[in-house]
Amino acid sequence: MYNYKNLEKMVRFKKLFVIVGIVLLSSGVSVLSYSLMNRSHRGHEIKIVSELPLQYSSYTQGGPVDLTYAAEISVNAVVHVMTRSEAPQRSQAMESNPLFEFFFRERRGMQPQQPPQPRVGSGSGVILSSDGYIVTNNHVIDGAHEITITLNDRRTFQARLVGADPNTDLALLKIDATDLPTLEIGNSDDLRVGEWVLAVGNPFNLNSTVTAGIVSAKARSINILTADMRIESFIQTDAAVNPGNSGGALVNTRGQLVGINTAIATQTGSYSGYSFAVPVSIMSKVVTDLKQHGIVQRALLGVIINDINAEFAKEKDLSVLEGVYVAEVNEGSGAADAGIEKGDIITHANGVKVRTVSELQEQIGRFRPGDKVKIQIIRNNKNKEFNVVLKNQMGTTDVVREMGIKDLGASFTPVSEKQKQQFNISSGLYVDKVEKSGKFAQAGIVKGYIIVKANNRPMNNVSDLEQIIREVRQNANKGNEQALFISGLNPNGKMTYYAVDLN
Repeated sequence: MYNYKNLEKMVRFKKLFVIVGIVLLSSGVSVLSYSLMNRSHRGHEIKIVSELPLQYSSYTQGGPVDLTYAAEISVNAVVHVMTRSEAPQRSQAMESNPLFEFFFRERRGMQPQQPPQPRVGSGSGVILSSDGYIVTNNHVIDGAHEITITLNDRRTFQARLVGADPNTDLALLKIDATDLPTLEIGNSDDLRVGEWVLAVGNPFNLNSTVTAGIVSAKARSINILTADMRIESFIQTDAAVNPGNSGGALVNTRGQLVGINTAIATQTGSYSGYSFAVPVSIMSKVVTDLKQHGIVQRALLGVIINDINAEFAKEKDLSVLEGVYVAEVNEGSGAADAGIEKGDIITHANGVKVRTVSELQEQIGRFRPGDKVKIQIIRNNKNKEFNVVLKNQMGTTDVVREMGIKDLGASFTPVSEKQKQQFNISSGLYVDKVEKSGKFAQAGIVKGYIIVKANNRPMNNVSDLEQIIREVRQNANKGNEQALFISGLNPNGKMTYYAVDLN
């Protein structure tokens, strides 16, 4: 006889055995899959195809979107940039004429004006070479008369401005240091929308801050630069960037520099969703020019161009929506010489497809005057190709040289302690040589003159004077007067003033 109780127990046991077996089988499959994935990652023995491929970013650690490697190697190459600049004077007329100032103070019973407090700003920078070249944004250092660099190891250095470019909002600094950590330069052209990136900088003076996001768009123009020949082709990301991040690094998951963080989209002054970086494709060329010439060698195609959208295409009766419309061709330009005409649609530059004005500007911005670029266009629904020799703003292919100390036709040394005591001054530059054909000689400045101030800024060393000249040059590009206003002491100790024309 069957014992129903025993039979019932056996049935329950078999059910339990089947359930346990299924669970173990499932676990075994999971463990096997995990093992195969590990084997695939470590030894590339098995290739796993997935609808959503994982992105492995570290050379030493496997895992989806592991950003620790990129963060570790980038923080040491990003620096803190602190600037000091003179506050604007209450009255330029009174400041420039001591007698005028004294007269009105006596008549109106004015108290002596308190010395203006310098303005302090901060941002970030990226070390490009082990001997101390650093890239940052132009707006970080614009107008600064003192630039201090703090490394991630807390060492500080005084930096000099090598050159700046308002058109791309980039500047190159130099500090006297060796064996500095650097970042490998990546290829911003290879960035893909959706790819992970890191923003490294010093927001709110918080050193070595790292945030992460993805590339949201490329070749984005947001119309924030005001220079006449501006180039805006930003990498847009959703990595959190705040005030102080400007000039810092945008890094890919391999730890390579792909951009310089420059701007944020905000209505409050703080990060609210999107940030923008200058791609290294532009940065590399600008930095090289600043290092070699002190000024960017800007190449021009010589056309006025427009983006094409559906409304514009309908207005102009165009058959395409992608490309750049040529609204005007400048006479004597490289484009005119090559045969490009008004109404042409530029589709490719240097073999690269261009769909917008910013994409075309980015491509042309990589070249120098005298370079030859292949331009493909559509004219009357037919494809044509031209070889264009790019020119500079003056319509030539010559290298543009920056105005510098040599153009003054003089040499300088900081005043000695004896001279400070003799003339009761705290700083100055002694003019120890004046050439007959130089701009100092033309202005009437003689050997033995002591420059106390240039453009109302104290002169402590030759670098101070070099920086003033660079600023005058930059302001001249904005249409301002190109002159150097000097106050100082003649060899007999009499205070005299000069205006040196730098044109």
